[in-house]
Amino acid sequence: MLAVRKARRKLRMGTICSPNPSGTKTASDVCNADWMASLPPHLHNVPLSNLAIPGSHDSFSYWVDEKSPVGPDQTQAIKRLARISLVKKLMKKWSVTQNLTFREQLEAGIRYFDLRVSSKPGDTDQEIYFIHGLFGIKVWDGLMEIDSFLTQHPKEIVFLDFNHFYAMDEAHHKCLVLRIQEAFENKLCPACSVESMTLKTLWEKKCQVLIFYHCPFYKQYSFLWPGKKIPAPWANTTSVRKLILFLETTLSERAPQGSFHVSQAILTPRVKTIARGLVGGLKNTLVHRNLPAILDWVKTQKPGAMGVNIITSDFVDLVDFATTVIELNDLLQEDRALAKC
Repeated sequence: MLAVRKARRKLRMGTICSPNPSGTKTASDVCNADWMASLPPHLHNVPLSNLAIPGSHDSFSYWVDEKSPVGPDQTQAIKRLARISLVKKLMKKWSVTQNLTFREQLEAGIRYFDLRVSSKPGDTDQEIYFIHGLFGIKVWDGLMEIDSFLTQHPKEIVFLDFNHFYAMDEAHHKCLVLRIQEAFENKLCPACSVESMTLKTLWEKKCQVLIFYHCPFYKQYSFLWPGKKIPAPWANTTSVRKLILFLETTLSERAPQGSFHVSQAILTPRVKTIARGLVGGLKNTLVHRNLPAILDWVKTQKPGAMGVNIITSDFVDLVDFATTVIELNDLLQEDRALAKC
């Protein structure tokens, strides 16, 4: 079975989404654009909650606008400091958690997106933006980028997790939900039993998008899944050791049915972390040196009802994150082969 896994990995690694001039393959070059469509037939009937699915943390933050106002997710003290132009430049270094655009993340194999949104104070329209300290791109632009990919890859399924809302009243929510409907139309999957969500079922219905909405507003729309169906426990630590202990503990406490599960394999900076690495930013201060150790933990995991499901990371292109998570599904194939023996 090990030989089979290596052969599969070689096949995947041989596909490049966009050729790069140097002719070498980096983690961000590897194309997993159709990895769900390429899973073996017996996994088509496995609930998505039992598969290993790669995701990104603060998925939209590959670009933030340092010329825009500081977001409403920040304290008044930060807002006052940000009147100094240098402060926003430093904020950007700590607000950006991804290098790849939505399209590039999708091509790399990312299928879960962590989304935080806000209106822009002072705007007279109902436009909604992604937000992480500073404002990102318009939500509409991001949704259209994702929809374009899904149209070209009809067997790929995505999870869009709208989990933080800032400066949004009922009118803003209605506007956002309308945009979601306009972007995805019949691709939207109505909320129902988690266990019924298999690739086969979704392919038959031609549904590709699961929207999770962490706000009571979800009750008004059949295609909005409640946030409680996709818990994402947060370790809130700078220590890899504490993070891994937390991930193991929360996996052991995972409900075997009724919800998906997000393992946030991320480190969170403290105030003193930021102060010490002010100019270096999140990537250079915290992520780059710790991501290989976190990936080593991922490699030891196994998907299933009580195993890992969705795993998220910062800067998913720095290591071979998506492919490593996807390959965990080969263990389900090995279990089946062993059972036959």
